[in-house]
Amino acid sequence: MNPQLANLLLVLGIVQVARKLDLDNPEVLIYVRLGYLVTQTIILAACYIAATKIKEKNDITPFKYVEPAKPFSNEQAKLVETNNRDYDLSKVQELIKQTGIGFVIMLALHFYWNFTQPLFIQSIIPLKNLYNNKIVQIHVFGKPAEGDLKRPFKEASPFGQLSDSQQPQTDKAAIKKAAKASKSGEKDD
Repeated sequence: MNPQLANLLLVLGIVQVARKLDLDNPEVLIYVRLGYLVTQTIILAACYIAATKIKEKNDITPFKYVEPAKPFSNEQAKLVETNNRDYDLSKVQELIKQTGIGFVIMLALHFYWNFTQPLFIQSIIPLKNLYNNKIVQIHVFGKPAEGDLKRPFKEASPFGQLSDSQQPQTDKAAIKKAAKASKSGEKDD
């Protein structure tokens, strides 16, 4: 099943459960808040475990890929030369940053505007996303970095095949073209 469709169905199910809860009851609200905090703690613990295992393995196998240009910008695709350790640690940092931004937004929604239903929803959805996270799959659950888990990771898109141009490219022709473009860009400066 498409991950976006699974998320949509999960959200719809959680919303139905949230409607059954008396979120105005202070006792229920405390449990919802605790559930949210436990979820955030689990995510940060998984990040810590993954980062620790990445540093223990110290896999400095080099690889190159072409990072696509951002949509609607004048940037060119750029060549990235990295190794497994640095790439994985950057993905852990992205997950931590994403979690922190979500936490701040949820605090604002909950305490400033008194929304409680999103707090309940965000106590469950991030756990599913954490389970599906490629770094967690590799370093916490011990799955091999093959197939969908091969670096650089391809990002799931709600637009399906239309977004293939926004995926990292690892073929030799794309790498050679990006290297040539970056060298000609350096000469122009």
